Amino acid sequence: MRVILSIKPKHVRKIISGTKRYEFRKVIFKDRSVCEVYIYSTSPVKKIIGKFRIGKILDDHPENLWAQLNEYSGLTKKDFYAYFSGKDKGYAIEITNFELFEEPIDPKKLSSNFVAPQSFQYIDDSVFKYQLDPNKGAPGKFIQIEV
Repeated sequence: MRVILSIKPKHVRKIISGTKRYEFRKVIFKDRSVCEVYIYSTSPVKKIIGKFRIGKILDDHPENLWAQLNEYSGLTKKDFYAYFSGKDKGYAIEITNFELFEEPIDPKKLSSNFVAPQSFQYIDDSVFKYQLDPNKGAPGKFIQIEV
């Protein structure tokens, strides 16, 4: 199972550089078989820029997540706590095997019905698999980035 995650460009840059190794979320996928994530870089980019495999998903109180993962968060303490303000639980998605697309993909070319997800959206394999699979003639080539 795959999902598309909306991520702000400033955080995408940190994923690309390897300084952000966990993506933090207030809610997580109900379907825990999700193993691959496509990154939709939000405005002004508005493109699918790459993908990664999920290592592990941690769920805990935000204070515990920060204590364990702050050096891999790509966030300031202030930004982290502002994001989780008022929450008793948070999720940390480990980013592994990150691949940056040589050419970002315009999701409107894959599906005219595409609407950027508020947080995440499950990928309908019948619509996206062929177009996003690099072995099946995907619009962009992949560059392996070590994280």
